[in-house]
Amino acid sequence: MVGLVLLVYLGFVVFQFNSNIYWADALDALILPLVTITFFKADRKPNLFFAIFLICYSVADLMVFIVDSMPYIYYYFIGNALYTMAYIAILIKILKSVSFSHILKHFKLHLIVLLGLNIYIAYVLQIIVNPYMEMTNEYVIEITYNISMLLVLSSSLLNYLYRDDRKSLLMFLGSLSIVFSEVIGVAYLYVAQQNLLNFLSTSLTLLAIYFYCKQASLLNEEVNQFAS
Repeated sequence: MVGLVLLVYLGFVVFQFNSNIYWADALDALILPLVTITFFKADRKPNLFFAIFLICYSVADLMVFIVDSMPYIYYYFIGNALYTMAYIAILIKILKSVSFSHILKHFKLHLIVLLGLNIYIAYVLQIIVNPYMEMTNEYVIEITYNISMLLVLSSSLLNYLYRDDRKSLLMFLGSLSIVFSEVIGVAYLYVAQQNLLNFLSTSLTLLAIYFYCKQASLLNEEVNQFAS
């Protein structure tokens, strides 16, 4: 299965840089579902929220195969709702392992900086997509999507500062990769449809899922609640 994933990824790269967008998009949509199947074959009892994340993300990717058989507005809302549910699921998984009292006590400055950074990134992303939004509901979907994505990154960073172990580091690296992937994906869709941008976006998503799957096999280490 790992070999099949790599083969599909290489096929995506070849078609993308040959500007064969149809086959590039088709293979791109198959990568994460294949990774999900591989993960479930290796882990018979995965974390519930991580499983929901993989399933929702995979189904959203696979919707590219039915985009021509439904009104685009349905495809847009259902697809983005699935991606948002995926991010909310991984967010819940992260938050369940964090002590909020410890975070509020020891990381006040980090919280302020993260809040400012999240507002700025969300603002920039919204500025980019605003000219292409035609209905109020689309604004709501985009804002919700971006907020859920940025909360995953912020919570994973706080989780790493809180736990400072390999599992939390891998979770943070995965979240960082997936946010970079999303930002580059927005640039590809709305700014410049260059092959390199889509290649980087897909590659970062695959890297993010690799980090996420690696951390899934690890256990959280105990945290010294009285550490300064």
